[in-house]
Amino acid sequence: MSATTDLAPPPRTDAAIGPWRLRWRRFRRHRTGMASLVILALLVLFALAAVPMQHLLGIDPDATDLLSRFDPPSAAHWLGTDDAGRDELIRLMVGGQISLLVGLVATAIGGVIGLLIGVTAGYFGGRLDALLMRITDGMIALPLLPLLIVLGAVDLTKLGFSSDFAHSTAASFWRIIIIISIVDWTSIARLVRAATLSIKDRDYVRAARASGAGASYVMPAHVLPNVATPIIVALTLTVGRVILFESVLSFLGFGITPPTPSWGNMLNNAQELVTTAPGLAVYPGLLIFITVIAVNFLGDGLQAAFDPRSEQ
Repeated sequence: MSATTDLAPPPRTDAAIGPWRLRWRRFRRHRTGMASLVILALLVLFALAAVPMQHLLGIDPDATDLLSRFDPPSAAHWLGTDDAGRDELIRLMVGGQISLLVGLVATAIGGVIGLLIGVTAGYFGGRLDALLMRITDGMIALPLLPLLIVLGAVDLTKLGFSSDFAHSTAASFWRIIIIISIVDWTSIARLVRAATLSIKDRDYVRAARASGAGASYVMPAHVLPNVATPIIVALTLTVGRVILFESVLSFLGFGITPPTPSWGNMLNNAQELVTTAPGLAVYPGLLIFITVIAVNFLGDGLQAAFDPRSEQ
């Protein structure tokens, strides 16, 4: 019998695995979250494939052909054509770029606004906290959809912009981003404030302040890293809501200016053609539905991944 025996390596503990790898392991166990991540990745690839497909098929998404209106699916037009003879598939791809980009950019801007207001209110407290939270409550009390419609109807030429810019795609893109960012930061602000209030009186934050560190150091070094988890989850859920806002505004005619497609204005253009060409309404509506549902399930998966109590 050998004097030495082979010893199995000790099992790796959660601390040895590392926090991000542990979160990824939790996320992989969340089946709907993983499925949603795959679906969103496919949607992003679908949107990014617009330019290669245009070159491959030799199709301009804005080029009209009145002799090819409502053509059925074919080798030349895989999903057929719309009421102006434009390729439906290419326009769905380009519209996906617009809708997804609006969701990401507007969420990022609104998230920064909410983050700054929430962490400032929670850290300093007192009258500043009361003032910022009353402003937040006032924004929450406003009727959201009518406010979005009113802001979307503002004539940019009366604000000093040229007529060419006011009616351009860039103007409609940035206007809808700014509008949504202005009104959609409130939930992030309240969430960050609540998390900051629970962190600012902890021992390591008090020790940093006692050592002479100011708010400009304590907030980014100690507060923000510890409120990152709820922020990530909330921002993920916000993306789906913003995409839905953009779709509603475009559907009502206050969003992206045609002929540039977005899923919302494509749905708007097809509302009178539901009986004659139902696919023109079904395709963008289905993509909006799938995207919003997938983003929300992804948020659920991230919440489970960042919550230590989800580890069995």
